[in-house]
Amino acid sequence: MRALLQRVSEASVTIDSTVNGEIGPGFLILLGIEQVDDESDIDWLVKKILGMRIFEDEAGKMNLSILDTGGDALVVSQFTLHARVKKGNRPSFERAARPEQAIPLYEKFVSELEKGLGRPVPTGQFGAMMDVALVNDGPVTIMIDSRNRE
Repeated sequence: MRALLQRVSEASVTIDSTVNGEIGPGFLILLGIEQVDDESDIDWLVKKILGMRIFEDEAGKMNLSILDTGGDALVVSQFTLHARVKKGNRPSFERAARPEQAIPLYEKFVSELEKGLGRPVPTGQFGAMMDVALVNDGPVTIMIDSRNRE
């Protein structure tokens, strides 16, 4: 499971000209689910995201977590995070989980993130064509992969 975590001052996702979710300061999380992923990946990833100390403290150092700042989170599914570009110029998405596997894991991820934050988490719509807008704060963008737990 891959999460592209972006520290934002604001972010939104629009589907068919309608805003589906929007946040102020916090994280835009682009989430890609792979065929080998399961609920243990969710537990690890949510804990890692909630603990990431990438918000600035009063001294200007990245030392605070989203829990410390009371920031929001917006989750958008993105199977293209599992693109393979080893051969040729056309990406392969064969590692990405099929919807029947990915949707329940995506929903569980959002639910666990909501529990950790103690409030609802707006989302995009799985499989929809979405317009994602953000103001990347920093910019700070971090890739987290549950298959590579560094």
